[in-house]
Amino acid sequence: MQQIGHWIDGKRVAGTSGRTADVYNPATGEVQAQVALASKAEMDAAVASAAKAQKAWGAMNPQRRARVMMELVRLLNRDMDKLAEAISREHGKTFPDAKGDVQRGLEVIEFCIGAPHLLKGEFTDSAGPGIDMYSMRQPLGVVAGITPFNFPAMIPLWKMGPALASGNAMILKPSERDPSCPMMLAELCQEAGLPDGVLQVINGDKEAVDAILDNDTIQAVGFVGSTPIAQYIYSRATANGKRSQCFGGAKNHMIIMPDADMDQAADALVGAGYGAAGERCMAISVAVPVGEETADRLIEKLVPRIEALKVGPYTAGNDVDFGPVVTAAAKANILRLVESGVAQGAELVVDGRDFSLQGYENGFFVGAHLFDRVTPDMDIYKTEIFGPVLSTVRAASYEEAIGLAMDHEYGNGTAIFTRDGDAARDFANRINIGMVGINVPIPVPLAYHTFGGWKRSGFGDLNQHGPDAFRFYTRTKTVTARWPSGIKEGAAFNFKAME
Repeated sequence: MQQIGHWIDGKRVAGTSGRTADVYNPATGEVQAQVALASKAEMDAAVASAAKAQKAWGAMNPQRRARVMMELVRLLNRDMDKLAEAISREHGKTFPDAKGDVQRGLEVIEFCIGAPHLLKGEFTDSAGPGIDMYSMRQPLGVVAGITPFNFPAMIPLWKMGPALASGNAMILKPSERDPSCPMMLAELCQEAGLPDGVLQVINGDKEAVDAILDNDTIQAVGFVGSTPIAQYIYSRATANGKRSQCFGGAKNHMIIMPDADMDQAADALVGAGYGAAGERCMAISVAVPVGEETADRLIEKLVPRIEALKVGPYTAGNDVDFGPVVTAAAKANILRLVESGVAQGAELVVDGRDFSLQGYENGFFVGAHLFDRVTPDMDIYKTEIFGPVLSTVRAASYEEAIGLAMDHEYGNGTAIFTRDGDAARDFANRINIGMVGINVPIPVPLAYHTFGGWKRSGFGDLNQHGPDAFRFYTRTKTVTARWPSGIKEGAAFNFKAME
C-alpha cells in the first residue's frame, strides 16, 4: 500500500511518529494509501529548517522570486491532468471539476508574478526640513497554511503563492484526507526553482495543528475549514501573538425575484447546489424564491433537472455531474440531516436517500435531495450540510428574503437573480455578506480581488488572495531619514594655498 510521508527540505521523507491515517477512494470505499501524521517534534524540526532557508529567500529580490512563480505557472499547466487525477482519486470530484480546482489556484500564482509591484512601499520627499520618509514591506519569516479537503490544490496555492512571493517560508499542513496533490505541488515548486526548505509540507491531524499554533517561530496562520475549528485556530493563534486569518462555514442564500429568468435561475441553482456533491464553501444551499408563484415555478423547473443529474465516479467520463462525498462519516452526517429535515416538517421533493450505484455500493455516494417549504428553525437551514442538498425557503417579499440572508450566522456568499437593476443594487449595498453575485450563482472573486466572508464565516481582518494576501504576509516598516547637511558646500575643488 502507498505510504505518504512529508515534504521536508526538498524531498519526500517518511513520518517518524508511528501514527498514520487511512486515505480512501471515495468511489469504492477502499483504503488506497496511508498518510503519516506528524508529531510536535517533527513539526518543530521542519519549522526550524524553514527558518534557516527563509533568510536567503527573503533577501532575494522580488523579481527573482516572481520568476519562480512564473515557472510554477508553466509547470501547473503542464501537469494539470496529473494533479486533477490525484484530486479525483482521493477526493471524488469529477475530472473537469478537479481541473477547475487546479485552475483557480493557478490564477492566484499568476497574480503573484506581480509581486514586485505589490511589495513596493511609499516615499515622501521633504517630510520635514531635510527629512525623507519611506516605508518597506518585509516578509514575516515563517508562516503556516492549514488547508481543507474540498480544494486540495486551489487553497494550498492560494496560501503558498502570496506567502512565498512575499519572501516567507511556508509550513503547509494539508488535509490528511487527500494529501497527494499538495505533495505534488511541493515537487513542482522545487522544479520551478524554489530553494529547499522554503516550503515544507507536513501531514498531520490536531497534534500537528496545535504544534503550528504554539510554535514561536511561526508568525502567521491561514486556515480554511469549519467555523468551530476556524474560531479555535484564530483564538489560539492570536493568543500566541500570531497574525491569523481563518475562514469557516457557510450557508449561502440565492434570492430569486419574480422577474428572474426562471430557466437561468434553475440552471444556476443546480450547478451551484450540487456541483462537487455540495462540498464547497461557496455552494448555494438555500434557494429563496420571492412569492408563492415564483416558488412554484422554480420548483417545477428544478425537479426534472435534479432528477436528471448523473452521479458516478470520475472514471465514468466527463458527463458525470458529481461524484461521492469524501468519507463514510460525511455521508452519514448528510443523511442524518436529511432525516431531520423530514422529521421537522420540510417537504422532500426529490428524495435521494435510497441512491445506490451498481458496482460501487461501498462508495460514499449520496443522491441529490431537494427540500421545499423549509423554515429557519429547522436544522437543515441552520446547519452547513456540505452535501448535495438544496433547501427552498419561501419568502413573501423581497424584504423578508433579504432578511433571511442577513439574519443567518454565516456570511460567506450570496446571490440574487433578477432583471431589476434597482433591486440588484439595493441588495449589493445592504447585504451583510462578504461576496455577492448578481445573476452569478457562485460569486468567487478572481485572483486580483480578495476572497473572504463576514460574520461567522471569517475571522481576521484581511482576506485571501488579491492585494490583501500581500498585506497579510508582510509587515510594514517605516523609516524617517535625515542626513547631515553642509558636506557638499564644504567640498574643495582647487589646490589649497601653502600657508
